[in-house]
Amino acid sequence: MAAQQLEEKLTCSICLELYKEPVTLHCGHNFCGACIRDWWGRCEKVCPECREPFPDGAELRRNVALRGVVEELRARPGPCPDPGPGARCPRHGRPLELFCRTEGLCVCCVCTVRECRLHERVLLDAERRAREAQLRATLEVTQQQAAQAKRQLQELQQRSSQIQNSACTLTSVVSGKISRLLQALELQRARALRDINVAKTQALEQAEEEKQRLERHLEAVSLCDHRIRHLLEHLDDQTFFQESQQLVPPGPLGPLTLPQWDEDQQLGGLKEPLSQLCALLLEEGTHPRGPAEAADLGSVDYRNLTFDPVSANRHLWLSQQDRRVKHLLKPRGPDRPGSFELWQVRCAQSFQAGQHYWEVRASSHSVTLGVAYSELTRRRQGPHTDNIGRGPSSWGLCVQEDCTQAWHDGKARRLPAVSGRLLGVDLDMASGCLTFYSLEPETQPLHTFHAIFTRPLYPIFWLLEGRTLTLCHQPEATLPPGLGEAASGLS
Repeated sequence: MAAQQLEEKLTCSICLELYKEPVTLHCGHNFCGACIRDWWGRCEKVCPECREPFPDGAELRRNVALRGVVEELRARPGPCPDPGPGARCPRHGRPLELFCRTEGLCVCCVCTVRECRLHERVLLDAERRAREAQLRATLEVTQQQAAQAKRQLQELQQRSSQIQNSACTLTSVVSGKISRLLQALELQRARALRDINVAKTQALEQAEEEKQRLERHLEAVSLCDHRIRHLLEHLDDQTFFQESQQLVPPGPLGPLTLPQWDEDQQLGGLKEPLSQLCALLLEEGTHPRGPAEAADLGSVDYRNLTFDPVSANRHLWLSQQDRRVKHLLKPRGPDRPGSFELWQVRCAQSFQAGQHYWEVRASSHSVTLGVAYSELTRRRQGPHTDNIGRGPSSWGLCVQEDCTQAWHDGKARRLPAVSGRLLGVDLDMASGCLTFYSLEPETQPLHTFHAIFTRPLYPIFWLLEGRTLTLCHQPEATLPPGLGEAASGLS
């Protein structure tokens, strides 16, 4: 580096080479003797660097000391130390100290005088610093873009996962709703055909009765006609008068009574169930309403229920103002009219419309809770100890020690085992949803039934010997406006 700096100081600023026969002007600047004379031959007689005029008549003085230094430098063996590969101009062998922005190339001092004299030039270090600043700014931008791309990629992956999970959930929900819709339609078809058949049977029985009446009248008229013709042909006057006085003609036929049959009436009963089915299918939301949400509605949803003493099996003992029931081996007495032959009891309240939520605390497992229509049989049918969910008119949740089962229409769905100590029931008559919850040790939905509830539903319970069920009450719970009759059991 020192040799390079020395060489630069011994370079003529006109030819950009080492001094040859250097001369010194009055201003102190040095040039090659031939270079300065050639310069003055083409330009005014001034110093090319500081522009100081050279006096007329003055002579150029040789700089002997400078010449000696240049000769000493030239006499040194070997080339000057190379600062590094690519650091010198390939055309002039000079250090690359400048950058030509017009050409986009690193240039030496000779290039700036010859090829790049009219181009935009800057110092190499300044251009390097400017370019480094630009690259650092670009690097910062690319790093920000990379971070943004990573965030967007993560967001896209999360969205894809959400779509996949949502599609899976929707597939399950739609499949379940369509399946329940088909089941409900099949049930409605069976009911409608049964009702049509019953109505047809009644109408045809009326027609048969009317037919028999007309046939009896025709038979009586025919017999009377036959006797009259016989009398008209009889020659004996005494017999004629005697039998004609005894002849009693049949009474008046009377108006014809046609059987009652109204097609619109037969189809009218399907309109409301089918509308409910459509509402069930198009119901917004894919998840049942949780008990916390039901409890938040307070007096509008929570129901304080009581057991119906008339329905209680003789082994079930009621207490705490009919809020608690216990199964004891000792019976209270013989079966009473209206009581269950099975170990069951239903509530005094029923629900025909609206949304309702209640909670039950059980002393242990081996209990069943559900809802049922009023026509649920009170007698034992089959080997089962309860009939909740064994037929089409009831829905139940059976909590056992090792598992939980959801029952309806004689079909059971096995569920994971739960403690079953505190259970919640959410009934939405409008949307046809009946959901059971386990509330301890944490709240979790157990099962949701979807059906078209066409008649009032009564909460109903079954419990094994030694078990106790308590209906939980909330002081602020009241009956919703307009549902007092349905919720009080008077419906």
